[in-house]
Amino acid sequence: MTDAQVAGPPTDARPRSRRNLFIGLIVAVIALDILAWIVVPPFPAEHPGEPVTGIGDLITANLELPAPHVVFDLDPAHPVGSGLVFNHASISAPLFTMWFVVAFLAVLAIALTRGLKMRPGRGQNLIEWAYESLENWAVSLGGVAAKRHVPLFAAFFLFILFSNWSGLIPFFGRIEAFRAPTSDVNVTLGLALVAFAYYHYQGFRALGVRGYLGKFFVFSGFREGLGAGLIALFVGLIEFLLEFIKPVTLSMRLFGNIFGGEVALGVITALTIAIIPIGMLSLELLLNFVQALIFSTLTLMYTIIAMEGHSEEAHDAPAFADYPEGGIGPPVAEAGTGSAH
Repeated sequence: MTDAQVAGPPTDARPRSRRNLFIGLIVAVIALDILAWIVVPPFPAEHPGEPVTGIGDLITANLELPAPHVVFDLDPAHPVGSGLVFNHASISAPLFTMWFVVAFLAVLAIALTRGLKMRPGRGQNLIEWAYESLENWAVSLGGVAAKRHVPLFAAFFLFILFSNWSGLIPFFGRIEAFRAPTSDVNVTLGLALVAFAYYHYQGFRALGVRGYLGKFFVFSGFREGLGAGLIALFVGLIEFLLEFIKPVTLSMRLFGNIFGGEVALGVITALTIAIIPIGMLSLELLLNFVQALIFSTLTLMYTIIAMEGHSEEAHDAPAFADYPEGGIGPPVAEAGTGSAH
């Protein structure tokens, strides 16, 4: 056996393969972007099908107002609304795209879970790793009680993640029928309302109607006096009103980040064709992942908090007066129970 055989492959083989893969991905993205530019060229926003005449047309071609494009109008007798939120019977581009995202996730899940084995293959390993990672994340934040909510948490995360990433495909935004679902406030508001209904249902289920509403309408403070009772009631009413702010913040945070990222990426792509947007595309992949994780994690934590009563929120830690002078060392009562040696 020669020294070369003993030494094995060169130590830089793996870094070189990673470098080649990275370069290949960059070339593929540039090629795909140029292909999208040729096959589906941008056009002035007000004149579909006409060629652009300058940089201004390139920028406006990538800007889409929050009111989504209607793919199928189910109520042609009435005009479509132009605001952020409107009521019109139609199939919008985000809703149309959402069906493709759901179908893709369903087919992917069926394909990876088909024929489960004790010795899993690559597909089964992948889906088990993804689910266990999400489960470990949920349990690390919400404890064992979070385990029963992992299916919804994982569903929110995967759907939002792939909906976010769909907007980074080059021809999305150039073909009017396709638009990232989460870049439409109607979709994000719908997701937030589902989360709102779920965690309040879990709160009523865990504490009962009286116990859950008692977290907000606190009358026990009046036992300590009128002033303490009014303060406790006022704080509870503020918490009650804040519950209706949660779906607004959930939906607007997700919508604003995804829509703003798409606009920025579209404008830079229009100005620089393909080269510079590669770095921003990588950043958007990461930011879209973070936004999906934030939405699903907040939904999970809101659910855990809703299921906790006031007695569970208060820790059974000894009062400061129970500790030795200076607060250092074990509580006096605890220290007194120990036997002397």
